[in-house]
Amino acid sequence: MNTLHTDVAVIGAGSAGLSAYRAAKAAGASAVLIEGGAHGTTCARVGCMPSKLLIAAADAAYHATHGEPFGIHIDGNVRIDGREVMARVRRERDRFVGFVVDGVNAIPAQDKLTGYARFIDDNLLQVDEHTKVHARSIVIATGSSPHMPAMYLALGNRAIVNDDVFDWQDLPKRVAVIGAGVIGLELGQALSRLGVRVSVLGVRGRVGALSDPSIRDYAERTFKHAFHFEARAHVEAATREGDEVHLRYVSDAGELIEETVDYVLVAAGRKPNVGRLDLHNTSLQLDANGLPNYDALTLQAGTHPVFIAGDANGVLPLLHEAADEGRTAGVNAARYPQVEKLERRAPIAIAFTEPGIAMVGARHADLIEGTYVTGEVSFEDQGRSRVMLRNRGLMQVYADRATRRFLGAEFIAPDAEHMAHLLAWALQMKLTVDEMLRMPFYHPVVEEGLRTALRDASNKLA
Repeated sequence: MNTLHTDVAVIGAGSAGLSAYRAAKAAGASAVLIEGGAHGTTCARVGCMPSKLLIAAADAAYHATHGEPFGIHIDGNVRIDGREVMARVRRERDRFVGFVVDGVNAIPAQDKLTGYARFIDDNLLQVDEHTKVHARSIVIATGSSPHMPAMYLALGNRAIVNDDVFDWQDLPKRVAVIGAGVIGLELGQALSRLGVRVSVLGVRGRVGALSDPSIRDYAERTFKHAFHFEARAHVEAATREGDEVHLRYVSDAGELIEETVDYVLVAAGRKPNVGRLDLHNTSLQLDANGLPNYDALTLQAGTHPVFIAGDANGVLPLLHEAADEGRTAGVNAARYPQVEKLERRAPIAIAFTEPGIAMVGARHADLIEGTYVTGEVSFEDQGRSRVMLRNRGLMQVYADRATRRFLGAEFIAPDAEHMAHLLAWALQMKLTVDEMLRMPFYHPVVEEGLRTALRDASNKLA
């Protein structure tokens, strides 16, 4: 058994862990990066990038077969080659992963350990059966994993998670997607556009992360027109029959439906990877889920020299948030007991569906009735949206009655990802609705719809 002494030990080499290691080194500390799984980050290997590759192929297929309203007709059939689609997804995915791996390979060998770390006590880790690490401070950046409910475990390899999709050699014929969060909607719509017969089965009316009832209802109606979507399905049984799965569920309308599919894609959320850390060996105070209680701004667990960053803390599973948290955790671990607070960016969340879903700033569910006004716009008659025949969408923007400051927005709209960034910048700059309306809006662009919503809010404030 080897023994290693270091100022900072970082467990996990994903987006948060790599940022924490680099920040600790930049702060002058010695640091070691410990990773037991494959290098490449969740985003590059099984998350953001491969899902967008699949969505890009799906969008190409959709536009190739929907030119008639513009007077563009395809002579003959458009053929979707599932093997070619998935080959490009894997090829480009591996390219993105390669960039991350190159960065890890550039880290000095003495600063890297391969294996799974577990706590022996507060400042002592054991990595597999080969190394003990004495660390003055420790950063937990172990990421998260998809949650698989017990009822689907008996389906074996016919029950998959999003990680598995990107290793497919070909597209299946029939898939049931369990969960209507961001992952379920994105992959469900993409597979549907690529010719897969898809059923997306949500729970309790959830549509992405939307909390504004009017936007959620509009989104539900929109996706029901695009693919088979049951926002309030109740799955009663899932049984494997050979290489098929037989599902029985109650639909939104209360109808009992039986369906046979090739795969059940479970998109029922993710859980932090802390189970194998043996945190019970420490003096850290743990919550009911076994996570350390920690300060969301300093990332510090109590008064201990332990910091938790990225998806492992279960708060904001987004790449830019993981990188920000990693940097703060790394600096604080290096400078402990002197710690600084993370200055969080404006909250922003996007689902890359068509139309896109976005949330910026305060959620509708968190606003106090009577303290704000709502500005609204429909994109059904918005000029540029109608020109492109992408005129489906509804936006609500929220403004504070007392200060006239922009508070947040929830919407489904074409090019939602771009408008979401404009709104996040405005929120972070603490702009009022009036100041936002003084900004330039070119013509004709989808963002003119945003201006209409802001004008509506301004009129209600007046």
